[in-house]
Amino acid sequence: KLSLSGTYPTYLESLRHTTFLTMSVITSTGYTTESFSVWPAFIVTFLFFLSFIGGCSGSTAGGMKVIRVMLMAKQGYQEIIRLIHPKIIRPLKIKGRVYDETVLSGVRGFFALYVAVFSLAMLLLMLGGLDQVTAFSAVATSMNNFGPGLGEVAANFQNITDWQKIILAGCMLLGRLELFTILILLTPGFWKR
Repeated sequence: KLSLSGTYPTYLESLRHTTFLTMSVITSTGYTTESFSVWPAFIVTFLFFLSFIGGCSGSTAGGMKVIRVMLMAKQGYQEIIRLIHPKIIRPLKIKGRVYDETVLSGVRGFFALYVAVFSLAMLLLMLGGLDQVTAFSAVATSMNNFGPGLGEVAANFQNITDWQKIILAGCMLLGRLELFTILILLTPGFWKR
């Protein structure tokens, strides 16, 4: 798509830049070879959605983690099968490992909390005057820890207010250290033991 749009003269150069940036997005390193904010909207949007998946479990990569996304997708598929065959009993498996309802409930809870925190942070940034694209990309790049944003934060975060930077710093902590970990540490009941 990049070579067809004329962004880069050759297919190999387009492939090199997109491959590098895709790996950077998945691993949350934040490195870029070029400013992707001038790339076609489809590719930029795809990279942002890819950042929500993030790396593998156990890694320090941002995003929701591959295993959670796989479990959510398989769970969605199972719900469709249950609508067709209401009496079916079929455990959710990935590579032969059966995931019980406690794990699936935790994944659903994580996903709901992730979306809620993301939405709240984005709305707070928009309340401060940022446009939708800038607010969405700033929160996505902070929670998913993947580097550059779009709009006013395409080059850096210098032009946003201090309180917006504080919100985004909180998003970075929640994204890097995991939502549940931070929220458990902030719960008074955790410290009473």
